[in-house]
Amino acid sequence: MPKFAMFFLATFVAWAAHAQDGQQRAAVAARTLVGSPAPAVILHTIDGKTIDLSKVIGKKAIYLKFWATWCVPCREQMPHLERVYEQAGDDLEVVAIDVGYDDSVARVRELQKQVGLRMPIVFDDGSLGTAFNVQVTPQHIVIGRDGRIQYVGHAANAQLDAALLAARRAPTAGAVAMTTFTDLPALAVGDAIPALPSPALASELPGKADAAGRPTVLFFLSPWCESYLAQKRDGSRPEVAAQCRSAREQVDALSRSRPDIHWVGVASRLWTSQQDLVDYRKQTHIAMPIVLDETGELFRRFRVVHEPTFVVTDAQGRIVRRIDRIDAQLGTQLVAPKAP
Repeated sequence: MPKFAMFFLATFVAWAAHAQDGQQRAAVAARTLVGSPAPAVILHTIDGKTIDLSKVIGKKAIYLKFWATWCVPCREQMPHLERVYEQAGDDLEVVAIDVGYDDSVARVRELQKQVGLRMPIVFDDGSLGTAFNVQVTPQHIVIGRDGRIQYVGHAANAQLDAALLAARRAPTAGAVAMTTFTDLPALAVGDAIPALPSPALASELPGKADAAGRPTVLFFLSPWCESYLAQKRDGSRPEVAAQCRSAREQVDALSRSRPDIHWVGVASRLWTSQQDLVDYRKQTHIAMPIVLDETGELFRRFRVVHEPTFVVTDAQGRIVRRIDRIDAQLGTQLVAPKAP
């Protein structure tokens, strides 16, 4: 087989595996979303406009596309998104929502200009990702005129097009169903970390798992940051990938040298499963426990929107310090000197 054909085949196989993986992750989100009333949220666009979903539902179907500028399949699907918007008419509201994770409005505007996006664009602060259980990028949400979520997916394919068509054609069936969305309150320095629904997280939280009464360092991370964001392609973030790698190496070394501190990694649920954490630990040989924030609650409560982020608590679980990003002084910022 010619070399170029082998390269093409390898590229296609990798793309197909990635697409299938994304569909599987979207299916996880769909289990809790499809058939349920959509949250009555108000969207704020980067151009200063507002879209109140409670006023749109009943009149139009709604298509929300969650994406990121660093996401390869998101960029690949932009022509499809623009085409859907152009053909929407008066029966479909189309909104592009950047997930806001390791991203910026400036990068969104740059991509908007580059590919000519004309639909409303929202930059999420994390609340919409929580409300719609975003597990992957892109993640498509189709809401019918009856206010119920009809479809959740990842690929821009015939299945998505069929869901959009069905949502547009279906009449409003009786009363419009929506749920009230209440955002999670933020945790800041001075607050005590509350009980959380995830058993895995609860087992590692300060004041609960550690009978020795040690202070705790929570290390917020994504296992894919070091590799995926380092790739040479449109939207890559090599500087962020380097920070993630440096943070992981420094924290791993600190956790081995300071057993008087309880070290816990907290992984984002975005593009991450329990198996991904197993693989990450094998690849990096990191010593500290890492738990998956399956509900997204801890990331949202701490308003974590980039990585690495660190939260330090005392032995009672009260937050004493927060550190965003890293530098050469990370060790002294995270831990106090050992007692003589």
